[in-house]
Amino acid sequence: MKRKIKKTNSKKTNILVVHGPNLNLLGEREPEVYGRETLTDLNKLLKKRAREQKVSLRIYQSNGEGEIINFIQKNRKWAQGIVINPGAYTHYSYAIRDCISAVNLPTVEVHLSDINAREGFRKISVVSAVCIKQISGQGFLSYVQGINEVIKVWSESGRQ
Repeated sequence: MKRKIKKTNSKKTNILVVHGPNLNLLGEREPEVYGRETLTDLNKLLKKRAREQKVSLRIYQSNGEGEIINFIQKNRKWAQGIVINPGAYTHYSYAIRDCISAVNLPTVEVHLSDINAREGFRKISVVSAVCIKQISGQGFLSYVQGINEVIKVWSESGRQ
């Protein structure tokens, strides 16, 4: 789906990074699928990459659907893009899908594991239709690539 980019006066790229349910258990939860590194490790990597690329991140994790929506809505005027791992909400949260659509920011859906190589229900994403891209199966690099994609889209829009 081709989306118009919301206009803003900001010269710096500000990106929301949203970690959905159970990502707080990284390193403990199914390490054979998600690895042994923790959410703290992931966030440190993302902050380092953000500094290198001179972008600002606001990183948030929640197990609650409404809390994720509230975070996105509250920060929508600050951000020029979103990188989101909706976790299990990927497969059924029309509320998160509608929120992404409503804030009209370039959004990249990311997943640590390859959701297309897992259980059948994981292959269905209700949020992907309102995202500019879906990246999965690259571990932590899924997020890094998501941030790069937002930066690229923002740069190509002539706003940086």
